[in-house]
Amino acid sequence: MKKTLARTRSDRKLAGVLGGLSRTVGIDPIILRVAFVLLLIPTGFFPLVVVYALLAFVLPNEEDSIR
Repeated sequence: MKKTLARTRSDRKLAGVLGGLSRTVGIDPIILRVAFVLLLIPTGFFPLVVVYALLAFVLPNEEDSIR
């Protein structure tokens, strides 16, 4: 079965973007969340927050992508 990038409903803290990304890549979601927070500081918050918000609107939910 091919893994597709989709927001998760079961492993979500905010919108499920990092949970879905971790499921697709095969990395623990906590590692991605910590890396995201650590990258927020040097980038000045704006770029990563915009990318996260865009992905939250563009990526389908897990159940929607299965159909």
